[in-house]
Amino acid sequence: MDVLGIDIGGSGIKGAPVDIEAGKLTRERLRVPTPQPARPGPVAEVVARIVDHFSWTGPVGVTFPGVVRDGVVMTAANVHHSWIGVDAAETFGVATVLNDADAAGLAEMTFGEGRGRRGTVLMLTFGTGIGSALFTEGVLVPNTELGHLQLKGKDAEHRASDRAREESDLSWEKWAARVEEYLRHVEMLFSPSLIVVGGGVSRKAGKWLPHVHLDTPIVPALLQNEAGIIGAAQMAAAPRPAAAR
Repeated sequence: MDVLGIDIGGSGIKGAPVDIEAGKLTRERLRVPTPQPARPGPVAEVVARIVDHFSWTGPVGVTFPGVVRDGVVMTAANVHHSWIGVDAAETFGVATVLNDADAAGLAEMTFGEGRGRRGTVLMLTFGTGIGSALFTEGVLVPNTELGHLQLKGKDAEHRASDRAREESDLSWEKWAARVEEYLRHVEMLFSPSLIVVGGGVSRKAGKWLPHVHLDTPIVPALLQNEAGIIGAAQMAAAPRPAAAR
């Protein structure tokens, strides 16, 4: 069964049909730059454009970069603040909307590095911000938003996201030192059995991950930057109580 998954990020909105039994994209994904400012209307237009591009009439799952509760956006750190309080499911005209990192984590737990893992598994996505998905014995704790933990007096994502790396023109090694500082803080708080790192930088893990040293095993996401699309499609096919709707 194919389901359309759409992943909204701070810099790009990506979508593709997904074989939800195999956890694979069945057509080349379409990526559209996120409108700036990322207000509800323009973002919804891009979502509709992706649906039209694939001539899609079946179920659609959409991720959102913020806390989503019962389809309603509660936070919007990396898109326009006017999203707060908006019923995203109604705005997009779809049944399933969930936090972007939660979607990526669900896909990675089903088809990727988290598959069959017990204990506490933490998925962190590094991009415009830092997204997080926390699992205990395979069960998602939704909307954790650990990128907003305070580190040296500011949100951790303002120091350790991929956008922070680009804006500060950091080498991979110097950025890895910031990431390690953040991960050690998270490690202390949650004592995970595994940390999976996703987002765009997962494709370049060889450039920075060897410079990160933790007590916890840490691996790049197997699904890389497609995880959000796959997770959105998963949830649209089989909604779970832990998801936003």
